Amino acid sequence: MSINPRRVLRRHFLQAASLVIIAPLASFAEPAPHPLLHEIFQDHAVLQRDQPIPVWGDSAAADRVNVSIDARTVEVRADAAGHWRAQLPAMRAGGPYVLTVRTRSGAAQSISDILVGDVFLCSGQSNMELPVANTLNHAAEIARSTNDRIRVLTVAHATSPEPLAHFQEGVAWAAAGPESIGNFSAVCYYFARELQKSVAVPIGLIHSSWGGSRIEPWISEAGLRRVGGFEAALELLQVYARDPKAGNDRLGEIWEHWWHEHASSTPWTESGADWREVPLPMRDWKTWGIAELAHHDGMVWFRRDVTLTAAQAAGAATLMLGGIDKVDETWVNGKPIGNSFGYGTERPYELARGALHAGNNAIVVNVSSSCCAAGMYGPPDHMGLRFSDGETMPLGGQWRYQFVPESTGFPPRAPWQSVGGLTSIYNAMVAPLGAYGLRGVLWYQGESNTEDAAQYQALLSALMGDWRRQFGGNLPYLIVELPNFGATPAAPSASDWANLREAQRRAVLNDAHAALAVTIDVGDARQLHPPDKQSVGARLARAARHLIYGESVAASGPVPRTAMRDGARVVVSFDGVDGALVAYSANRPTAFELCAAEQSSCHFVDAALQTDRVTVDAAGIQNPTRVRFCWGDAPICNLYDRSGLPAGPFEIAIQQ
Repeated sequence: MSINPRRVLRRHFLQAASLVIIAPLASFAEPAPHPLLHEIFQDHAVLQRDQPIPVWGDSAAADRVNVSIDARTVEVRADAAGHWRAQLPAMRAGGPYVLTVRTRSGAAQSISDILVGDVFLCSGQSNMELPVANTLNHAAEIARSTNDRIRVLTVAHATSPEPLAHFQEGVAWAAAGPESIGNFSAVCYYFARELQKSVAVPIGLIHSSWGGSRIEPWISEAGLRRVGGFEAALELLQVYARDPKAGNDRLGEIWEHWWHEHASSTPWTESGADWREVPLPMRDWKTWGIAELAHHDGMVWFRRDVTLTAAQAAGAATLMLGGIDKVDETWVNGKPIGNSFGYGTERPYELARGALHAGNNAIVVNVSSSCCAAGMYGPPDHMGLRFSDGETMPLGGQWRYQFVPESTGFPPRAPWQSVGGLTSIYNAMVAPLGAYGLRGVLWYQGESNTEDAAQYQALLSALMGDWRRQFGGNLPYLIVELPNFGATPAAPSASDWANLREAQRRAVLNDAHAALAVTIDVGDARQLHPPDKQSVGARLARAARHLIYGESVAASGPVPRTAMRDGARVVVSFDGVDGALVAYSANRPTAFELCAAEQSSCHFVDAALQTDRVTVDAAGIQNPTRVRFCWGDAPICNLYDRSGLPAGPFEIAIQQ
């Protein structure tokens, strides 16, 4: 069965302060509970070893703050707003310790069971978010997960149009064990478990990811401006941050302009005969039994007309649309009133006085979905108009719809949208981490950007530079290359997933502080969320051993170095080969292509193995300019080295 993979879906303020190392002061009171520390600092936390340790929080304005751990003490002064930041001296791996903060004004706070080791931030979309409980052999994995030297913390989903200093929901550190690991990121946990076989130090794991998210919402506003091309959307986001209604109004104008460029109708004002009754109960439109909607990934219009009395229409009201999957743009009486995203989540919209009027009122909702289930779900008792006097008019039933062909495309996204907007996830799920000490970042994302992979290399490079500016130094990145998913190619063909993998490969190739974990052979062509996350974690750990810890192991198996024309052959040389190249289940490597200058002109070719080279037969191929390997959504590739690691997909130019 072939699968057509479609798009799935305040920076922390740190006030510089002079830092003085001093002896403990006798005038300080004994510790008593007080929220002096930022919430990232809690019992069971892991602090980054072998580098100065930043610690920060809030106290009384201009108060002197004493911070101590294991006989190391510093004193700083809070600024006029009460923000303080200290930097403890570097420490070797060890613990447990007690971290204590005291102020001259008498406040104090202590956190205990603190370890010093290596801290990793794990981020991305659903394949990073996938929990241990959804992986292979999960029951046994959870049962044997007890490890006090692995500590985990998960950041809850949140968005903000502006950078936040604090998380919107509480966070907590916990030691690895059956109670904490089942719902924790599997890739993140399996990475740490594997890494500890070679690096015997405590490991702290901060998990901050969101299924279905594109890369753009994970990059700060400044980072996106460095990339360029996002200026208009970022300006709209600033309008929304100041005044959400003004932002929604402006988005409505942009949305309507986009529609008029693609269609001649105006469904938010028209009530003609093109509207058909929605089958009841309201549910996923792919289940309606209507042929054109059975596999429809695109847009559908919904309309509901209600008659109101003058009294009902006189004041403000709340429009409750029930659950919608995924993006809606909603109008009332021809005026845009809101845009939201969610997987079947409720959509309540506040209507100002004057939005309704006596007589007929039209509620029109455009729902767009790029995959999977889609539509307005209700249920009926969650759909209604609640008036200012408390009365509610039910809106379940009597909805009509219009089909929109997929060729129309997708409308502009709200820049404040969670998984598909700009910078909003960074603002709420990364910015509050401040300058917390990290040893590296694990990034597993890209599925939601496959349809516009041309931008992805620049965006991934921008994200790496952006977070380095926050966390400091040449922060190492371990990037998971997308696995096999979708159709297996029977002939050379275009592939969005292959394009995205190539963008990931090139971004890593151009970054001296990044490494790639190739997973082209451990995915599942039929599952967007392959359950073998143990292999992914192990390959990330190997990449870390190479990049971060300087071990003499290749980061990710054979990596193409050059492709040289040699008469009727093209010789592809590889770096990072352990022992020699190996072809599995054949006497030669497969999945090699030679391509001419025309993007679509590629041909499968025969190839032969040498120790660290592959010789490709170019006979009969006129003027080849590129070599492609393992190209496609879910290609079958058999080139490995003796370590058992695969050569990853690539496209490189042929040197004449």
